[in-house]
This record gives sequence, structure tokens and C-alpha cells, in this order.
Amino acid sequence: MTCGELVCPAGTPAALRAAVDAGADAVYCGFQNATNARNFPGLNFTPEEMEEGIAYAHARGAKVLLALNTFPPAGKFGLWLEAAAMGARMGVDAIIVADIGVAARVRETHPDQRLHLSVQAAASSPEAICYYVENFGIKRVVLPRILTIPEIKALMAEIPCEVETFIFGNHGLMVEGRCSLTNYVTGLSTNMDGVCSPAGHVEYLREADGGMTTRLGAFTIDRFGPGETAGYPTICKGRYRAPCREGGYYAFEQPVSLNLAPLLPELMAAGVHAFKIEGRQRSRAYVSQVVSAFRVAIDAIREGRSPELASLVALTEGQKETQGAAASKKWR
Repeated sequence: MTCGELVCPAGTPAALRAAVDAGADAVYCGFQNATNARNFPGLNFTPEEMEEGIAYAHARGAKVLLALNTFPPAGKFGLWLEAAAMGARMGVDAIIVADIGVAARVRETHPDQRLHLSVQAAASSPEAICYYVENFGIKRVVLPRILTIPEIKALMAEIPCEVETFIFGNHGLMVEGRCSLTNYVTGLSTNMDGVCSPAGHVEYLREADGGMTTRLGAFTIDRFGPGETAGYPTICKGRYRAPCREGGYYAFEQPVSLNLAPLLPELMAAGVHAFKIEGRQRSRAYVSQVVSAFRVAIDAIREGRSPELASLVALTEGQKETQGAAASKKWR
């Protein structure tokens, strides 16, 4: 395949259409249940909407990737198998899996179904990736956001499958698939229920001085001064007091978005097969604008021209962006 496939988020049918119309080569989406890692009210697809979305994308030359990227708890495995069966029957172009049990059963029951390995599997070594390829027939791995471009290039030389990397959106914790913080605070698991910071547990409290306090469950996550933008309360991006530091600090991760647009020429030269934009919780306007910008940039590089990289900082988290570990291991 040609390197540089543009893989785009579709949290709703409207976002799917927006992504396809803006030039997505593929969209990824999930059903309205715990089988996908963005299981929020108002998001995702009913079976009927999924079927319509697949028809819309295929009619315009785009692929649909079904996200089954969570880990089934004991006794609930059937939900994941049912979702896989529906996706296969509807003609999804690939199923994105994280759990080895799901991968094994999908390969057994739908041997012709293409499988991609989710970033939730946190596979970043040749040994781990080859294990998934040899045992489950994985055709593509979505790499964790912890590798430099030279490391990605070296990895590609040692594995027998395609590589997909994130290029824009939520930066995420550095070991995807292992988040337990939200589960500790709310009792709902990011990895098994598909819910990070469930909306029913979120509170915004206006302070007397005009500031804003945000809470998740019984825990205060952050406090913003008057005029400071308050982000959505995810526990990993909260500011906390600690005996070793004065004031609040970001113990885990600052609210910042990944943007690898400046590194696109290097990533394409390295032969990366697909570039993933994060944002299934974002609006269709966000999807349209970001997808359009990267479509123009990728096409320019393929044609040997210098890409005109539109500024997307207004769409980033906290209006801050980073190239993270992709540019340097010195990043924290």
C-alpha cells in the first residue's frame, strides 16, 4: 500500500461523513457499548448507523475500521464477539483489537477478517508485535506514542506488518492500555468499560473570586483562575499539591495535544503506512478542519512539494501542542 494513509476519528455518523468528505482514507468508529474505548453518552453508532456509515464511506472510496479496543471483563465476553460478528457481516475493512482473547476468537470465527492491533495493547517492541502477527494474524499495529522516528524506522525493519502512528490529538499517558486512575476514582474502567472521566462524575464549581474548581467523583482535580480556560476533568491531567512542591503541579501529564505535522515528511520518508488523528469525542467541525489540513499536507508531500501546514493550535488541548517523544527522548 502507499504510505501515509490518513486514518480519522468518527465519534458520530455526522463526524464520519465530515471525515470522509474532508479526505479521510479511513475512519475508525465503535458501537454504543463497552467494546470501544470512547463509550460515552451521545457518541458512537447503533448497528443501523454503522451499516449506513460503512455504505457512505465505501461509496466514496474510504475504509471503515471498527474499534473493539477494550478488555472484556469475566462473564461479558459475548458482547465483544457479537460486535465483531456484526462488523464482519457489515463489511468493515478491519477490526481494531486490544485483548488477546478477542483477537483469538475473531480470527477463529472470522478468518478472512483483517485485524489491526490497538495502541491499547501497548506493543512497542519487535518481539511483542511479531507475537501478535504470528498468533493472531495482525496486519497492522498502532504504535504507542513513545517512539522517536529513528526507532519507528528500525522497528519497521524487524516486523512483518504495517505500522500506524498518531499524528494529532490527545497525547495520552505514555503506556496506553494500562490506565487505572479513573477506575480508582469512579469505579468505571477506561480499559474495560470504555469510560474515562464519565460525565455523571464530573462537576464544575464556580468560586467567589471568579475562578473554577473541577472535580471527578469525590476528588478535586484542578482549579483554574479567573479567565483561565477550564478543561474537561481527566484525572491524569489534574494539578495536585505535593509535599515536595509548592502549589499545584501536573503530576502525570499536562493538558497538551500531540501535533506531528512538522515531522510528516520524515515519517513518510520512513515509510509509515498510516497516520492516525485522535478525537472521537470532538465535534464534526474539528474533524473536518483537522482532516482537511492533513489531507493537503500529505498530498503535497506525495507530489514532491513542501507542505503548507495550517496552524491547528486553536484546536489543541489547552491551546498547547507538542511533538512529544517523536522528536526527542528528552521530552517528559
